Amino acid sequence: MTRLIIQIPCYNEEAILGATLSGLPREVPGTTSVQWLVIDDGSTDGTSEVARRMGVDHVVRHARNRGLAQAFQTGIDASLRLGADIIVNTDADNQYSGAEIPRLIQPILEGRADVVIGDRRTQDLEHFSPVTKVLQRFGSFMVRRLSDTDVPDAVSGFRAISRRAATELNIISSFSYTIEMVIQLGKKRLAVVSVPVSANPRTRKSRLFRSVRQFVAQSAATMVRTYTMYEPLRVFTYIGLMVAVVGAAPALRFLYYYLAGEGAGHVQSLVLGGVLLVVGLITVLIGVVADLIAANRRLLEMVLERQRSVTESGDLAREREAERSTTRAG
Repeated sequence: MTRLIIQIPCYNEEAILGATLSGLPREVPGTTSVQWLVIDDGSTDGTSEVARRMGVDHVVRHARNRGLAQAFQTGIDASLRLGADIIVNTDADNQYSGAEIPRLIQPILEGRADVVIGDRRTQDLEHFSPVTKVLQRFGSFMVRRLSDTDVPDAVSGFRAISRRAATELNIISSFSYTIEMVIQLGKKRLAVVSVPVSANPRTRKSRLFRSVRQFVAQSAATMVRTYTMYEPLRVFTYIGLMVAVVGAAPALRFLYYYLAGEGAGHVQSLVLGGVLLVVGLITVLIGVVADLIAANRRLLEMVLERQRSVTESGDLAREREAERSTTRAG
């Protein structure tokens, strides 16, 4: 019995949500049930009402807007509680074709992947400007290097997630989940594959960012923060060594003049070099402390994962027992 839940994070999508939902399947080969879940992220329009009118099985609503990343995480948590074996995330702006979902989940059904990310082949999209295509290619390259994965379209929101992978996800960003999720998956050594998918014509501009500059800045900050969270010792050691190398230059300069008998006139080089060397050492020590904190975080994540598994197993057992009771009564 394989349960598929298709989740759609939404914010003020009253105008387009109906078209998005009308393209989603109710039956998918390899699954026994397909349910829809809408996460209304504090919309001020009739998003929730449209969802209910279109027959959405589950609607979860935030009292106020919390951002796409948190809406995504809310959907993951809700899907797990509902007993999902596979979760498909798609955008509310009808960017992705629901007809691609069977192909998207196939690697999970075959046991080849924990997460599948749809590749829009952005170089072929007419509504992407040349600058956007270059930035997307460079950004995805950086994410691949940081995560040690092979994901050509790192910011694609069309994703299939196995239950196992979903229990290990903990999105903390307030901007977008896409980049942080890929880096997390790579650092947790989960199997990630990509499949090419078709993209529908754009219905509106992105609401995630106001300008390309803001998107680049937010994405870069997410990469640095997430990578540092999982590799703090490496990051701080690199920074500390760079500072120490810079500090070594004036220190060696002072030593040269000191050995030549002219050290009295170059004390400032010794002071500057000494300060930078100390700062470099302190930075490396900060990395050691951060690495210990990261290890503690991993332990907490393991506890949270096990707690989720126990809670979800109990909820699922009760739900299936209720289903059997209903069947017997019928």
